[in-house]
Amino acid sequence: MKLSIVLENLNSFEKNSLVKIIDNIVSKNPKNSKEISKLLSETEGPGIKNLDNVVISKIFDLINDEYLDLVKEEFLNVSSQLDIITDIIIKDGNCILKLDWFSKLYTEKLKKLNAKIKSLQKEIVNPKSDITEQKKRDYRIYKSCVDTAFHNDIENNRDPKITDDELSILLKLSSELDLSLEEVKLINYMVLPVKQIEIDEILSELKNIGVIFHSKKTNTIFVPDEIVRVLRDIREKEIADKFLRRVLRTFRDPQINLICKRHNIDRKMELDAKIKEIINDGVSFSGILSNYVHKDGTSVSDIKKFLNELWSNNLNQKGSLGGSTIGEKIGNICSYFDEIERDEKVLISIDGYDKLLSDLDGTLPKLNGHVKNAFELQEENVLQSDFLLDYNIKPRDILDIISPKDLSSFCDSRDIKTRGDKIENILETYKDSENLYLENYTNIGFRNLNLLKENGIRIKESDLGVKFEDLTKTIFKGLGFDVDEKLRKEINTSKDKMDILINLGNRELILVECKTVKESGYNKFSSVSRQMKSYVDLVKLNGYQVIKSLLISPEFTDDFINETELEYDINLSLITSSSMVKILDAFKKSKKHKKFPYKLLMRDVLIQEDRIIKAIRK
Repeated sequence: MKLSIVLENLNSFEKNSLVKIIDNIVSKNPKNSKEISKLLSETEGPGIKNLDNVVISKIFDLINDEYLDLVKEEFLNVSSQLDIITDIIIKDGNCILKLDWFSKLYTEKLKKLNAKIKSLQKEIVNPKSDITEQKKRDYRIYKSCVDTAFHNDIENNRDPKITDDELSILLKLSSELDLSLEEVKLINYMVLPVKQIEIDEILSELKNIGVIFHSKKTNTIFVPDEIVRVLRDIREKEIADKFLRRVLRTFRDPQINLICKRHNIDRKMELDAKIKEIINDGVSFSGILSNYVHKDGTSVSDIKKFLNELWSNNLNQKGSLGGSTIGEKIGNICSYFDEIERDEKVLISIDGYDKLLSDLDGTLPKLNGHVKNAFELQEENVLQSDFLLDYNIKPRDILDIISPKDLSSFCDSRDIKTRGDKIENILETYKDSENLYLENYTNIGFRNLNLLKENGIRIKESDLGVKFEDLTKTIFKGLGFDVDEKLRKEINTSKDKMDILINLGNRELILVECKTVKESGYNKFSSVSRQMKSYVDLVKLNGYQVIKSLLISPEFTDDFINETELEYDINLSLITSSSMVKILDAFKKSKKHKKFPYKLLMRDVLIQEDRIIKAIRK
């Protein structure tokens, strides 16, 4: 869930810790201070705490590096268990947690951690252990260094603490020894035995550094997407777990076994169990691609060839993978997944997502439980698009956790072709073009062909105006209005062609005109007012009365709005396309009205969706 949306769910006290941190960083002249000053100058009222939540979110993006440095300092306190807690809250599905669920995950994590520590301690000294002597040596070296870094303070009569310099050396050492995050954590807590901390103490510490938000009203913990990325960066996890799973599932079993062998993971387990363990252990993604998945002695050219094939064949990407070195190529793969994660596009419509989930549930009855376990979700029924999207879990992420055998069964049951990439075939089947067009209503209004193409819509520029009109009709029909096409065609002439007529009965009509724009803001008031006056006169000639005129466009300039305020002949109001979509969405969720109360459209010059949505929810 985005930071701006999380802030909407909180009161001023609950978001105060992060606001104070942002305020403090801004006061110290951060590197993006000019951009921040510009944002602050465009807002009303003093103080960051009074800013709009979207603006606060934008400022947070501009101080991201400074915030990252601040949180990194907290990791120097080895008794804080921030590494344990962070590994919980950065997992897919843990960005929204009920307090009791968080407490349960934390308790279970400590139990598993202590059991793993005991097991590893025995394995290290067991001559018959599956761990290689080389790996045992690496463990002993790292443990000795951690022990020295921690206990040298005690010997010098200081509070035990791993300094920033010591931590950077330990991180470099763990990287050179090819230790996973889990291996590092196990050895760290061999030196400093882990003890359970009270949940209230954990919450207080996390809130104070602005890592989490706690809504007391719903007793829910929120970790915004932007903060998850910061924490993942600190833990040196290059991509989200769901993307690591996507890559690992394209590997053959022998390749997975090579990774397991390198990181002391049981190779006798089922493939999915091994993949899950690799993910849970925090094995480095770049380490997997550059080293762990290859046999000893693999040449640099063969590794580059492997990466190119991964890009083209496994990830089905068009064009070649950029980068001349192994590191650059892996960096480009990481950037690709970062773009996907930040992208808000779902690629299929929301209705299509719901239908896909419903059909999957009908064909694969164990899927609900499988999704719950894969993403550690607390709720019972998780196969709902709005719920999953709050956790940034998209249709592709759901399909990624389904076994190839079950995907084939699903395709067969729904007559979806299995030739080629089955997941791409399924997504194409559930694209649901009508709702996908509605979700891109504003992009169509702005005639943004490039963005439409990115969102899976291919349409000729010459057809955009007609499509915008058709979608506007669909929205008004969805609001329960009688969009009278028959009457419109009867009244229209070769000279005057109205876009939409809404028949209210008693020979009363609402006249609707639709305008797409390529530039920002619709500003041709004189021409549109003459056009609509002509339509009103034409309607009167046919014995009908226009009680309201509406102009729909993606955006209006201030001058256009001001001129509309002075117009009284045609009783004109303006609605942006984004407002139309929000009003329709709110109307669908409201059980009070079967038909939209049209009088709500009679008051404002520029119709504000907030007022209308509030009214229909009463």
